[in-house]
Amino acid sequence: MAIKDILLLGNPELYKVTAPVTKEELPGLLSKIVLMWESILDIRKTYGFGRAIAAPQIGLSKRIIALNVDAPLVMINPEITACSEEMIELWDDCMSFPNLLVKVRRHKEISVRFYDMNWVEQTWELENDMSELIQHEYDHLDGILATQRAIDAESFKWKA
Repeated sequence: MAIKDILLLGNPELYKVTAPVTKEELPGLLSKIVLMWESILDIRKTYGFGRAIAAPQIGLSKRIIALNVDAPLVMINPEITACSEEMIELWDDCMSFPNLLVKVRRHKEISVRFYDMNWVEQTWELENDMSELIQHEYDHLDGILATQRAIDAESFKWKA
């Protein structure tokens, strides 16, 4: 079961900045990417949420985000290239602390550039929940957790 592979809050591996993926090493990372997709489905089945996961959450210190919103997708070496000034506030959840919600502020809109599984460069313009989702996962690649982005000391609550 892939859910057991997810690192939990407090694990020092979650606070490390990840390394870029090279085109040559991508084929050797396929099994880890599949594990990331499986982890999303396991979290969804167990906790009722989950659309994406970042590689450090399974102990892989690489710049990879796996998504499963409408279909399995992967973002390799993502880079947020633009952010709106307008912010949104929301209760954020995370697979590394599945029973905790953290109130954070995120940019309402972003542009993100990345490589897909075929090493083709993509650029997405995202807003609202998808913008927030990618910002959350992108933070993981830089060793930043939502707990570190909490608005204030009262921005934590257990899921009901």
